Amino acid sequence: MKAKYLYVLAIILLNGGIVLMDEHSHTYEDSEEVVLWMNTVGPYHNRQETYSYFSLPFCAGPKESISHYHETLGEALQGTELEFSGLDIDFKNDLTHTKYCSVKLTEEKYKEFVYAVKNHYWYQMYVDDLPIWGIVGEIGDNGKEFFVWTHKKFDIGYNEKQIVDVNLTSDSKVKLEIGADISFSYEIKWRMSKVKFEDRFDKYLDPNFFQHRIHWFSIFNSFMMVIFLVGLVSMILMRTLRKDYARYSKEDDMDDMEKDLGDEYGWKQVHGDVFRPASNPMLFSALIGTGYHISVVSLCVITFAMMGELYTERGSLLSTAIFVYAATSPVNGYFGGSLYARMGGKVWIKQMLMSAFLLPSLVCGTAFFINFIAIYYHASRAIPFGTMVAVTCICIFVILPLNLVGTVLGRNMSGQPDYPCRINAVPRPIPEKKWFMEPSVIIVLGGILPFGSIFIEMYFIFTSFWAYKIYYVYGFMLLVFLILAVVTVCVTIVCTYFLLNAEDYRWQWTSFLSAASTAGYVYLYSFYYFFFKTKMYGLFQTMFYFGYMALFSLALGIMCGTLGYQGTSTFVRKIYSTVKID
Repeated sequence: MKAKYLYVLAIILLNGGIVLMDEHSHTYEDSEEVVLWMNTVGPYHNRQETYSYFSLPFCAGPKESISHYHETLGEALQGTELEFSGLDIDFKNDLTHTKYCSVKLTEEKYKEFVYAVKNHYWYQMYVDDLPIWGIVGEIGDNGKEFFVWTHKKFDIGYNEKQIVDVNLTSDSKVKLEIGADISFSYEIKWRMSKVKFEDRFDKYLDPNFFQHRIHWFSIFNSFMMVIFLVGLVSMILMRTLRKDYARYSKEDDMDDMEKDLGDEYGWKQVHGDVFRPASNPMLFSALIGTGYHISVVSLCVITFAMMGELYTERGSLLSTAIFVYAATSPVNGYFGGSLYARMGGKVWIKQMLMSAFLLPSLVCGTAFFINFIAIYYHASRAIPFGTMVAVTCICIFVILPLNLVGTVLGRNMSGQPDYPCRINAVPRPIPEKKWFMEPSVIIVLGGILPFGSIFIEMYFIFTSFWAYKIYYVYGFMLLVFLILAVVTVCVTIVCTYFLLNAEDYRWQWTSFLSAASTAGYVYLYSFYYFFFKTKMYGLFQTMFYFGYMALFSLALGIMCGTLGYQGTSTFVRKIYSTVKID
């Protein structure tokens, strides 16, 4: 058996060594094979609606085999379908105009090409991980003639043994006619370039868009909002709490007769109920654990993206997010399990399962639903069955065991309730209050300021994902993340103080949902962005957009809700621990 395991390990290491010798090492010897990958084709205005390049009646070159192929989990989930072009390209070897295949236009093929030209289809290719885009064809001046580009001219720049630049020029416009014989050709021109390998992706970035003065101004504006809000909250609460403390101290010096005649009101009156467990503690603790998990993953991925420039590798950002999410699963179990234990929960295994699979089940459920639509459209976004199995295995064999470890640690290390006030046996009746002090109103209003602090950044993030922009300013994203956290905590503390002052002790869910309502405003903004900032159309793109925007908003809401609850929890414990309560 040991020999068998050693043999498997040797094969894995050997395969790893082979991978290091392909394009992923990004170094080539003279005349070494360079692979042109054909990725996807689809309408320009529907970036996510993509199909296999050869789903159109294009033809491949004569070369049938290549020395390597590599695909990551992130690429598979993003719908990257790399297919070998069949074109023979050798490092530093120029190639003149060369015909590589031809297509005879039947009526069916003619209609497919015409449909692609009418809908402004673009295709994407890769050379040494550098993306290249080209357009399928164009419509004639009279609107009744359709043309397709048949010649690809590649201008490839190299610096020593590395490829640093690739440009495509489409030539030879040919009119589409039934029965016509269309020939496809290509040529290669190599040139020496002074561009450094580490700077080769700079041409794909758009600093005029992402580093525009509006972007800097929005960051500055949000930062000033934080300073103003923190100062305002500190001043209001400190002055108000000082008066409350003085009033409660005076009440403590009164005898029982004076207390009965006095007009007692305010947050002190609910000290016996304020630490009562939240309703539905299992779901609540699962949401809090998931929120901590999302927060940690977001910080880690943003940090890795800032240090490692993950945007330069296909699917690397998504692969990194999946890896970090799986590796940090104990965070979910620890915080969710400890909170559930402090709330007196008994069925901790059920809570652990809910916490572990809450977000993955929502993501997988939405993805599988959209996957059925993608399969119906024969789109490249359809997730292969093998990838589904891989994701399921990660959830069962990695996320669940690590979540169990975190839950056990959380229950044992911080699962004992240590509230500063004892909990009354009978819940105190909640008095009537003005309409604007109701939890439902507080929840709706609580997300306005946090959304305002991230509003502009949402535009840049949406544009990078739904349009042809590469998001690379992760330093801005980190600043916005920290600003969002501070604003959310400040707003929920104020909301909770008003709620407790109205002698309503249902602060746990209120603090969580008032912070989470930020996501509702983000989702509403996504509707505005879809109808006024894009030209998307069709069932597939619409379902894809609103399905994944719902997931994004939900994850953002859980994270904001957790931040709001944690900040409020610290505040509540602080004010009740400093008041003398009989």
